[in-house]
Amino acid sequence: MILAYGVANLLQSVAATRTTVHHTFDPGLLLRLASHRTYLVGLGCQGLGFLLAFLARRDLPLFLVQASVAAGLGVTALLGVLVLKWRLPAAEVGLLVLLFAGIGALVLAAEPAPSRQIGPLGLAALAIALAVIGALGFFAVRLHGAPGSVALGSLAGMAFSAAAVAARPLAAVHSAEALLFHPLLYLLLAHTVVGQLLLGLAMQRGSTTAAVAAMDAAGAVPAAIIGLLFLGDRIWPGREWLAMVGFLVTLASVIGLTRYAEPQHHHQVAPVHRRRPVRLHQPVPAARR
Repeated sequence: MILAYGVANLLQSVAATRTTVHHTFDPGLLLRLASHRTYLVGLGCQGLGFLLAFLARRDLPLFLVQASVAAGLGVTALLGVLVLKWRLPAAEVGLLVLLFAGIGALVLAAEPAPSRQIGPLGLAALAIALAVIGALGFFAVRLHGAPGSVALGSLAGMAFSAAAVAARPLAAVHSAEALLFHPLLYLLLAHTVVGQLLLGLAMQRGSTTAAVAAMDAAGAVPAAIIGLLFLGDRIWPGREWLAMVGFLVTLASVIGLTRYAEPQHHHQVAPVHRRRPVRLHQPVPAARR
């Protein structure tokens, strides 16, 4: 699952940087991205990661599964070094070590347990969240550069977090017919599509790891809290401190990785014809568009 999400992040970011930047909340971006073979392969990897995460949510708490999804960012960084020749500073190596140490702590703290089901109020809350995230995305898409990348990535994280909340009880449904007619399935799909659109827009405006880290940071906390309070997620008795430390270390490591994202991004994808205007004219803003 972690490997699948890491490869997906990298491939989708390459396709996003090769697509004309969108300044509106236009679902047509997904169709344009789909014209890139690289994006489709990345989407396939993400689909595999989603399926594995869905199956994991049947018994594992959301704080563990979402943190594991966030760990895909570490795989993205390592692949960037091996495939795209990104530089890996010593500080980032330390952050990657902390990231996987945090995941290890969560694995030791998580107690497997089936999920509670979501009632009508929960369904209504997920529907309202979908509308709010979409409305915020309509305005956030007007932001450019790093602020736009972080804002849109954060909204994508919230959408994927809501999808994870819907997936936890949905994974416990054993009948294919019941699954097909379950309202949670369509809320999950709607949140996933909106999240995918927001992530594509975020990757167009900034670096891959900045967009993905913002997404993971914004999406991990709500899902973890909702899982513990409402879905029956459990921690082994006496290991609450380990779960807290593991979650905070994982989250801090993901956020810390954004520091090195911008140089890596520009090192790989900035075309040569963009470098000359920066030297001849001055427009630093032009380099960020």
